[in-house]
Amino acid sequence: MSALLDIVRRHRAEHDVRAAAVADDHAPLEPKESLKALYPDTGPLRRELYPRHLQFFAAGGYHDPIETWCPGDCDGSPHRERLALCANRVGKTLGMGGFESALHLTGRYPDWWVGHRFDHPIEAWVAGKTNESTRDILQRECLFGDVKWNGHIKLVAGTGLIPKEDIGAISWKRGIPNFIDTVQVKHQSGGWSRVGLKSYEQGRGSFEGTAKDLIWLDEEPALEVYTECGIRLMTRQGLTLLTFTPLEGMSDVVMAFLPGGRLPGEAEF
Repeated sequence: MSALLDIVRRHRAEHDVRAAAVADDHAPLEPKESLKALYPDTGPLRRELYPRHLQFFAAGGYHDPIETWCPGDCDGSPHRERLALCANRVGKTLGMGGFESALHLTGRYPDWWVGHRFDHPIEAWVAGKTNESTRDILQRECLFGDVKWNGHIKLVAGTGLIPKEDIGAISWKRGIPNFIDTVQVKHQSGGWSRVGLKSYEQGRGSFEGTAKDLIWLDEEPALEVYTECGIRLMTRQGLTLLTFTPLEGMSDVVMAFLPGGRLPGEAEF
């Protein structure tokens, strides 16, 4: 595992401070402004400072082969499965997986966006390692904000990446306080996307079900969960986004993206 982490840290070094600014910037943002605040044209978070993040997005659409992301036989076609294999504090959750997922759910693509676009509402899953981490990080800090009450109705504040005005009906999981089961999200094309929140600790069986357009896996999943998610995406030729630090070393999931145990463009010794 240490050898793999050394590789990731080398790729991290030149962007460490800048990417940490992306990861820390979500707290003070106002509703509807969160998406606009990331990767603007100018300012301290201007997108030119995050070339690796932009390459990750670009690889989801038609693109020129990217040495640091694409396999050697890449012909520029969209990659349906993408892994942001990063060290901690480089903005992979909020600035990569969360940002792209929010764009697909809402259809609020910025003019500069060169990645994949959905021109219709989508069915999606967002998943993390535990119920608590999914609720506290992906649900609260990243996508929807704090839980709030309107009389007897439980809602969310809408201070995350999903604008408050785009958040529709919410169903809540039983037995886990304040943990969302599914949310409807208004899509710019008309109609409603739907996203379900899951965790790996719920087991492979919880990832069985209907076809999906998008699945974002934050933190490394077990191989059986990753495989089951792939099946859910086959019918609609959907997208898999993975964002994690390789704490499990050269696992089967990591090796699916790193033939020979090397990052794209990494020299063989």
